[in-house]
Parts: sequence; structure tokens; C-alpha cells
Amino acid sequence: MSRLGSFNKIWAGEQKQSFTEAIKEAIKGKEPIRYRIAVALYKLRSTVNRLEVFINKLEARDKMLFERVVEAQMAKDKARAAMYATEVAEIRKMVKTLLATQIALEQVAIRLETIQIFGDVASNVIPVVGVVRELKNVLRGIMPELGLELAEVEELLQGLVIEVGEFTGSPAAHGVVSGEARKILEEAAVIAEQRMKERFPDLPSLATAEAESAPSKS
Repeated sequence: MSRLGSFNKIWAGEQKQSFTEAIKEAIKGKEPIRYRIAVALYKLRSTVNRLEVFINKLEARDKMLFERVVEAQMAKDKARAAMYATEVAEIRKMVKTLLATQIALEQVAIRLETIQIFGDVASNVIPVVGVVRELKNVLRGIMPELGLELAEVEELLQGLVIEVGEFTGSPAAHGVVSGEARKILEEAAVIAEQRMKERFPDLPSLATAEAESAPSKS
């Protein structure tokens, strides 16, 4: 049987093995590629949902602080207005990062769903490994538990890339892959910027000016 034929069997979990080989595979706990992609999809969707919950909480806090900015402005309390405006700016910076992460992960999930349908692992999995790796590092500083979750997804997908490469003899073109991963991340950032404008009202100009002159937390 050709390498490609063997790969197709492993993709569907139909590879026929001797009793000894079956025991070895059972010990290793190796699952069909389709199953492992389903596991990665489940983890990604879980991460996206948890991001949505956290973003909604931040949005609610932003609304409360925004109202306090307005109240302070009306009371002509510039210092208090600036303090709240600074908090609002920090929250919105975090929300923008998380929105971009969420959107990029949704793109990764769509690509994995395409793989489930068409089985084109090599050309579709390789680019998203870079995306997941980048987003894992982003989340580590904001939501460490989600960063760990994405680390598991990255490891799973990287294992698929290595295995597919062994069967197809297709080396990863790192330059092209990196460029495609970067494109996904850049598109997600643009969409996140648009959603920020739709979901968050502009701060009053006076409070914004005072907040910008205040020392940064970072």
C-alpha cells in the first residue's frame, strides 16, 4: 500500500493492523486524525465561548465606568473624570486584544471544520498552528488558563503536522506558512477594530484629554 493510501486509512481510523501493532497503538493511545481534529475543535470552541463570557463582563464594567465619567464631567470634577476614563481606556485595550483573539480562533475553527469535510490536512493545519501559537502567548498574560488550553491545541495540531508530513513527504514551507498565519491575525485585528467602534461609545473629549495626560499603569 502507498504512503498516501496508508494515510487515508489512518485519517478514517481504518488502518488494519496485526495483533502486535494493535497492542502498541493501544498503549500509545493514538487516535484517528479525524478524531484528534474533533478534539481540537472542541477545545477551540470552548475557548471562544469563555472569551465571549469574559468580554461581556468587561463590556458591562466599561458601561458602568463610562457612566461615572459622564457624571464626573457634569459635576466638573476633572480629576475623577480622568481617573475613570483611564480605567475605561485600559478595559477597552484589553477587550480589543481579546476580540481579535476570539475572531482569529473562529477562523482557525472554520479551517478545521473544512479539514473534517475534505480531509486536506497538510495545507490547512500547518498555517493555523502558527496562529494558535501566537494567540497562546497573547492569552498567557491576560487569561493564563486559556493560554494553557491553547498550548494543548497547539501540541495536538503540531503532532498532526508531523504525522501528515511523514506520510505525504511534504515538508512545511515555513515562510509561506508564517505569512498566511500573519494574514489571519491581521484580518482579525481589523475586524476587532470595527467591532470596538460598534460596541463602545467614544469617551467625552475632556475626559479623554485628561486621561491621556495621566501616567499609564503599565
